[in-house]
Amino acid sequence: MTLMEVLVAFVVLSLTMAVILHIFSGGMRNSRLTDSYSRAVFLAQSRLAAVGVENALVPGEESGRVGTSLQWRVNIARVDDNGEADRLLMPVRQYLVRVQVAWQEDGRDKQIELSSVRLGPRQ
Repeated sequence: MTLMEVLVAFVVLSLTMAVILHIFSGGMRNSRLTDSYSRAVFLAQSRLAAVGVENALVPGEESGRVGTSLQWRVNIARVDDNGEADRLLMPVRQYLVRVQVAWQEDGRDKQIELSSVRLGPRQ
């Protein structure tokens, strides 16, 4: 085996290792990002489920923080039904509930939003 063959083999091995390392680091980054999105969705679902059960279903905004990274905001607004509920004498009203969860990852702002229409007491 000549010195040239050894150098070529070393270069091929180095390039192969660089590609493998790049693939592995990309997988780890994607895994971390998936975990962050999962935690954010879980928090948003939890806050959405609490509206009307733990928290009153009244128009307004509430916000908070979980740990050091996740910030949440719940916004409740009446749905404009053009007076149909009043005309039909319905004892309930529609409310649009929006839950936003924001966090920062790798220096970038990330955010998800879930929304639902709920029926609540007429006020």
